[in-house]
Amino acid sequence: GSVSAEHGVGRLKVADIARFGDPVKLQLMRQIKDTLDPDGILNPGAVLPQRAA
Repeated sequence: GSVSAEHGVGRLKVADIARFGDPVKLQLMRQIKDTLDPDGILNPGAVLPQRAA
């Protein structure tokens, strides 16, 4: 099954996605997020863990 299924990841399953998700997919998602939101102000902590300050 899928970690997110039809309800998405949000903030509750961020650790599960990091643990069980495809590392290549997560790295690509992080690169896209960092490119589009370099300051990390758009929906912080949702889907991907926040970067350490």
